[in-house]
Amino acid sequence: MRAALVLPVAFALAGCTDQSMTRQPHYGPNDPAPAFANGSAAQPLPEGAVAQGDASAKPPPVDMALLKRGQERFGIFCAPCHGYQGDGDGAVVRRGFPRPPSYYAPYLMQASADHFYDTITNGFGVMYPYGSRVAPHDRWAITAYIRALQQSRSASLADAPEAESGGASSGAKP
Repeated sequence: MRAALVLPVAFALAGCTDQSMTRQPHYGPNDPAPAFANGSAAQPLPEGAVAQGDASAKPPPVDMALLKRGQERFGIFCAPCHGYQGDGDGAVVRRGFPRPPSYYAPYLMQASADHFYDTITNGFGVMYPYGSRVAPHDRWAITAYIRALQQSRSASLADAPEAESGGASSGAKP
């Protein structure tokens, strides 16, 4: 009987020591850390890492490659809700999900590129944040593609560049 009481009492007393997270072993930023290959607790940032809240410093220059990448990523991540034309009528919306605003709403036509980048990163309303799923460069590509969609909606035929067809641009036969 006495032996049966000793074991639970021993376990109870062992559990009375300070087990708080503030007293756990840890490395300071300049301490040696044999667990890492370089032996230092201070590790370099992974490639492509961006400080939280930093809008990836600055957007890349817009060219056709960026717009094509943006169109591809837009089709994957954005079109299910926003639709391929950006009207907010994607397949998910047609099945009952709340409708996102059209990219052609006046306030979004005036919004900065940072607004779209931030919305992709952090989400907005019922939109899920895609910061962990879409790389910063791809967020800028999607933003550039959204701008191209917006500009194409209000463009006229006169705004289109003339085709390089060897000199004749009127379309009439010589």
